[in-house]
Amino acid sequence: MATHWDVVVVGSGAAGLMTCLELPPQLRVLLLSKSSSPPSASRWAQGGIAAVTGADDSFASHITDTLKAGAGLCDPAAVDVLVREAPACVERLVQLGMDFDRTPQGLSTTLEAAHSHRRVLHAQDRTGGALVDALEREVRRRPGLEQRKGIPALQLWVENGQCLGLQVLEGDRLRWLRAGAVVLASGGGGHLFAHTTNPAQASGDGVAMAWSAGARVRDLEFVQFHPTALMLPDAPHFLISEAVRGEGARLFDDAGRSPVARLEGGDLAPRDQVSRALARCMAEQGVTHLWLDLRPVGRERLERQFPTILRRCRELGLAPGDAPIPVAPAAHYWMGGIGTDLEAATSLRGLYAVGEVASTGVHGANRLASNSLMECLVFARRLRRLQPQTLPPAPLDGPCEAPALSEAEARSGPDEAALIAAIADLRRLCWQVAGVERRGVDLIGAMRRVRWERSGHERSPLLRRAHDLPHNQELSLTPDQSRRLLLLQDLRQRLVLAELLMEAAAFRTESRGGHHRTDAPAPQPFWRRHTLQLRGRSPFTSPVGLE
Repeated sequence: MATHWDVVVVGSGAAGLMTCLELPPQLRVLLLSKSSSPPSASRWAQGGIAAVTGADDSFASHITDTLKAGAGLCDPAAVDVLVREAPACVERLVQLGMDFDRTPQGLSTTLEAAHSHRRVLHAQDRTGGALVDALEREVRRRPGLEQRKGIPALQLWVENGQCLGLQVLEGDRLRWLRAGAVVLASGGGGHLFAHTTNPAQASGDGVAMAWSAGARVRDLEFVQFHPTALMLPDAPHFLISEAVRGEGARLFDDAGRSPVARLEGGDLAPRDQVSRALARCMAEQGVTHLWLDLRPVGRERLERQFPTILRRCRELGLAPGDAPIPVAPAAHYWMGGIGTDLEAATSLRGLYAVGEVASTGVHGANRLASNSLMECLVFARRLRRLQPQTLPPAPLDGPCEAPALSEAEARSGPDEAALIAAIADLRRLCWQVAGVERRGVDLIGAMRRVRWERSGHERSPLLRRAHDLPHNQELSLTPDQSRRLLLLQDLRQRLVLAELLMEAAAFRTESRGGHHRTDAPAPQPFWRRHTLQLRGRSPFTSPVGLE
């Protein structure tokens, strides 16, 4: 693999794939994904893609719905870009062969929570998978693109406030790649929580890398907890799409009472409200789940619109067409991320971010359902005008071999089992103190613990050796050393992200959108500002609509 690229894109979900399609065609592009086989969170997305396509809908309505869901923290300019450019993105997807559901009148639309019109486009209940399939087919035809799987990025290469590339582990070789621009499209950090609808690779490493390199991150306290994840012992928390409630499915407790009866909108109230209502009901009744009844949707419609959900439930021994299924809230989507402008540029020159890893200003404090896949597409399109930095030519003789690891570097520190256990402990802690409901004293105590653990962890000799590798050197590792380095790095990035999450959540002494403090349960007008975090500084704020 070459060591010098015009653009390196990190992440092969919808955001990364669309970025590759939109970048100027003359550029040499490297597309990296850290996993060889597990699906991206985009591919898991059952929901849909929000866009104004019907004559009875309007841009003004979509904008209003997005701003209302965002609870005062959406940047209006970003929302305007999303809504007005969405129909063109739909047309592009149709041209690429995206298999949207249709009616005799045209594209089929459905209703999801907090939308005032049926504007959500679907491909049955595997919209994300259909989207990624369509984008992957086209990406393979892009000239000047090389796609490499199973190559994780460990850290960014930054000099004088400028991103010049990144460090990767290619097989058992640790090396640096130079790039005129780096685009992080690595997804969110939902797997930081013990209960999540996200795949394991959604660990927030892109945010951690950017913050560590000196980029500004924003609004990390705002996490969306999906109210209806399947909740069975020892089974993944499979998401039950909001669209089933849009078509008539209903929530209830063991006594047959609705836990959302007091909410405006009931079963289709905003996700944060529904999640809190379910969490409180479960706490009051001492239960681990409530029930979702899909039977009101009707068997024929269930089979037609939600085959993936039905198949997964049946694989787990459930019969959703005949009896209610157990559900509970789980971490689903991170509204915060690396702060970007309307051109997807971060505060570091040469570094860009697209998709869930980014904070564009679209989602504010609470994402409107089905705006996220469209956000990937719209802001990837903004990179059509990207002009990579001109870098000096790479040395003809290439990088030199770094000295081999010493015995101490190779063997000291925790073993693989201890690292896996530490990651699981951290996930439980994040769910306990920074889940659906939070309290300042718990957040501060947990943050201090995580900060102390990170400080000790970062002294690991193997991790230090990788971090300090000179840019003109490559380091050979054994397979065992490579596995340990990746686990050390995974735990380090998760500790960084957990500390940032807890710090931001403790800093914002109000409740708004996806951030709910039981010790400060009301929104406050003076907190209608973004939370910003920058390495070496305490959290600070900026006005909505301005960077």
